[in-house]
Amino acid sequence: MCLAVPAKVVEIAGDSAKVDFGSGVLREVNIALLEKVEKGNYVLVHAGYAIQLLDEKEAEETLRLWRELLEEAEIVGVEKDED
Repeated sequence: MCLAVPAKVVEIAGDSAKVDFGSGVLREVNIALLEKVEKGNYVLVHAGYAIQLLDEKEAEETLRLWRELLEEAEIVGVEKDED
């Protein structure tokens, strides 16, 4: 199974960009596969590569759903540890 996660471009340097996955933690990704990536754009990231530009509304909704899933996983993990 492959996962790709939306991220907001916060800085660009050549074919690399620093992106924020909504957590405030920045990661460097390769943007060479895309044309016209600009600061403030949202991109879909897979294995360290930006593979698609995303609409801001779509990206924010997907990030919101990721946060919900991760929060739920933490709750389930805590409950399993208590058993």
